Amino acid sequence: MNIPLFKVFVSKKIDEPVLKTLHSGWIGQGNVVKDFESALAKKFNNDKVLTLSAGTHGLTLALMLLNIGPGDSVISTPLTCTATNFPIILQGAEFIWADVKPDFNIDPSSIESLIQENTKAIFAVHWGGYSCDLKEIHEIAKRNNLAVVEDAAHAYSATYQDSIIGDCKYSNFTMMSFQAIKHLTSVDGGALFCKNLKDYNEGKLLRWYGIDREGVRTDFRCEAPIDRVGGKYHMNDVNAIIGLKNMEEAEENIKITRENAEYYDDELTKISGIKLTQTAIDRQSAYWLYTMLVEKRSDFCSMMASNGIAVSRVHERNDLHPCTNKFKRSLPGLESIVGKMICIPVGWWVNKEQREYIVNTIKKGW
Repeated sequence: MNIPLFKVFVSKKIDEPVLKTLHSGWIGQGNVVKDFESALAKKFNNDKVLTLSAGTHGLTLALMLLNIGPGDSVISTPLTCTATNFPIILQGAEFIWADVKPDFNIDPSSIESLIQENTKAIFAVHWGGYSCDLKEIHEIAKRNNLAVVEDAAHAYSATYQDSIIGDCKYSNFTMMSFQAIKHLTSVDGGALFCKNLKDYNEGKLLRWYGIDREGVRTDFRCEAPIDRVGGKYHMNDVNAIIGLKNMEEAEENIKITRENAEYYDDELTKISGIKLTQTAIDRQSAYWLYTMLVEKRSDFCSMMASNGIAVSRVHERNDLHPCTNKFKRSLPGLESIVGKMICIPVGWWVNKEQREYIVNTIKKGW
């Protein structure tokens, strides 16, 4: 048996709409992008959504809209993809690493003491699709006049208390990724959800060189005076139609994924040497990853590989890279879990027979 950790989902209904878009005479940012944004706005109860060519561009846009640059600092977590944190470096700002909880998310109790005079924002990553403690983070940010930026790259359809991740109830911005192996893929792409209209309107300009694409022009190829430099971050109609058609089936895939996770929750908690930590009942994970703590991780990984089951840590802690070394600090919470964390297959492609095989294989020991 060979069970992968990740798999690309592309709807079988996609061929005709994609071909129609490709031969429509318009493949840049057009009406299909608008349709995709409307569908996302409806799902996430937030009509201030900007689709983009990559999720990382959403974090870049958030930093630009917050005017974060040289001399500023951002509190973030090192337990994430480098795509979360490298935009901070590229904007010329600095990190302050917060510690993490056993559930792999940023620890609110470690944040407030780290705030400095030049701190402008908190980056809150939802590891594996499991929401971090947004209300506590929001309260800290409010007391200290900081912005909150959610990295929800893993968290399509995740919820927190009375909120769906993406509605920006507890944040200024929420970024989502539609990269190849995410729950919803547009081949590549992402979105930035904004809390307020001012940021949304400015974001529309900054995602296309600062040009107002909706204004009236006497010469449609010549732009009006540009007030602020932007980038080329927008989505195109081809990616948008793929996202739209995949969106029709994403919820069913996530339902299967959550059923697999529930099965693991029931079965793995009984096994010695395994600890499950994403257990809060006030949130529902998207389970892009199913992450747990295991004793003797190296032995566990070797055993799983020999049985045809792919496992991985998925992301290296960002504070170990040479390019971030100058920001390194003591993080006891991270140190206590990073040597034990591992992810096992949980997605829509894992059928009942396979998930039982995974559990039974683990039960045999390592």
